[in-house]
Amino acid sequence: AMRALLGCQSILKTVDLCFLMLSSVHRVGRVSTPNHHCNSKLIFDRTSFQKRWNSQTNSPQEKKITDYERDHNFNVPDNVAKKIGRNLHLNPLSPINILKKRMENYFLNTQHGLMKPGETFRSFDTFAPFVTVRENFDLLQFPDDHVGRNTSDSYYINQNTLLRTHMTAHQNELLRSGERAFIVSGDVFRRDEIDAKHYPVFHQMDGVKVFDPEILSKVGDKDAQLQAVIDDMKATLDGMVKELLGSQNTQARWIDGQFPFTHPSFEMEVFYNDDWLEILGCGVIHPKIMEANGLGDCMGWAFGIGLERVAMTLFNIPDIRLFWSDDERFLNQFKSGQVVQFVPYSKYPPTYMDISFWKNRDFHANDLNEVIRDRAGDIVESVIMQSEFKHPKTGRMSQLWRINYRSMDRILPVKEINGIQEQVRKDLVEKFDVELR
Repeated sequence: AMRALLGCQSILKTVDLCFLMLSSVHRVGRVSTPNHHCNSKLIFDRTSFQKRWNSQTNSPQEKKITDYERDHNFNVPDNVAKKIGRNLHLNPLSPINILKKRMENYFLNTQHGLMKPGETFRSFDTFAPFVTVRENFDLLQFPDDHVGRNTSDSYYINQNTLLRTHMTAHQNELLRSGERAFIVSGDVFRRDEIDAKHYPVFHQMDGVKVFDPEILSKVGDKDAQLQAVIDDMKATLDGMVKELLGSQNTQARWIDGQFPFTHPSFEMEVFYNDDWLEILGCGVIHPKIMEANGLGDCMGWAFGIGLERVAMTLFNIPDIRLFWSDDERFLNQFKSGQVVQFVPYSKYPPTYMDISFWKNRDFHANDLNEVIRDRAGDIVESVIMQSEFKHPKTGRMSQLWRINYRSMDRILPVKEINGIQEQVRKDLVEKFDVELR
């Protein structure tokens, strides 16, 4: 089947029919009829489709950060750039992939709620992480002053291109190409704090379901249809969580949320291991987004879930850095398709180092985190501000931060730590014009 599909790709330049046929190609080579029940204004765009075809048949490694022109906005450190192409979500021995597969099985092999007979979800998981500002923010209705747009929070290659901050960046492209029920997985990138639960690269799964207006019309008026979409979404996601956690007795609760691309919006929490865990965000796709994709007469829902957060709970993994470990003592504990409890293999002693400085007005805590990550990589367990002081006369702000150096795989020599600490001090002065104390 895949050979036939590749043949169609070469014919695509001259035969429009192949273009329409290939819009329904699943990433593993299955051909099915796209769901075009909401296509009154749907227009196929050849350029957009060709981009999606390339993205789904070529691995993300074929697109490199060096392929893009850089400008003064570029802020991707080497330690983050090296993670591009690692694709933990595609590694069958990674807990991230094991979790992703369980979620895929739930969506791809079961018909959920208000769907036509035979209609199922489809999966996409090889989109390259380079997206435009328009795809990541503008088309999803992020306000111009949203903090996520700032270089303090996101990794930019140039003014118009960045590393995606969420998998929702591909939602509009898939909707325009005719997809109506799909999940999309991949790595996402955000500048963030340093601790056991945060990392600049993590993984998400997004899902979308658009309803056939004919089916919804049987429910009642618009208010009744909206409620039917919400009920369908909650029932589907309740089922997914029970499938993941392996218990039909899992308690879940819904709280109101707020996202620029859904309205109304919700967050889901589950009671697991004697605590409430925030697990996902979701909502009804905003009408303006539906209208922009030629689906003004349709309604649909969308969700997004962070895979590391769930995997840490399921596999009892205490530190998010472990997912990136090449240590066989970690990797050999996992088998494809199996959920096992991680057994810690070592706990090396921490080494604490403090750094204090007068900061300038433009300095952001994530600037410090990026300097430390760039120099120390994954041997820093946490960075915590100990105190902050405002000079009563000058108004200048001074901060004291404590860096916890601890490797998961080896004992760190004092000489090595001192060398890194000195480089961190120099980088802060040179890059951010702080005054050390």
